[in-house]
Amino acid sequence: MKSHTHYLWFDTAKHRQYINITREVAEQVKASGIKEGFCLVSAMHITASVFVNDNESGLLQDIDDWLEEMAPYKQDYRHHATGESNGDSHLKNLLMHHQVVLPITKGKLDLGPWQAIFYGEFDGQRRKRAVIKILGE
Repeated sequence: MKSHTHYLWFDTAKHRQYINITREVAEQVKASGIKEGFCLVSAMHITASVFVNDNESGLLQDIDDWLEEMAPYKQDYRHHATGESNGDSHLKNLLMHHQVVLPITKGKLDLGPWQAIFYGEFDGQRRKRAVIKILGE
């Protein structure tokens, strides 16, 4: 079994931002030389997310609106007593999760026809990263 590791770095301009990372992940699958296996993509910060969804017009804004409704940015989270102001970001992560596992078949990501991989940032405007870990033969 072979493995390959790569880190993606993010410096988002906005507090909440969604970045399509499908191309970067696919490039790492190719660079790994692995033909059959799995690719884990994991946000290395608990106020961020990695998720798979369709790459269709308006969908990311719908997701962002839904997340803000479910876990709104507000001042009265108990977590803010620690000196942080990102209680909502932790909750948004729970809804979207921090990692995905993707199949590799014949040396390529085996995604559906409209699917894309996204990095979701919920407490941005500072440097963060995600890890790509590829395992297989």
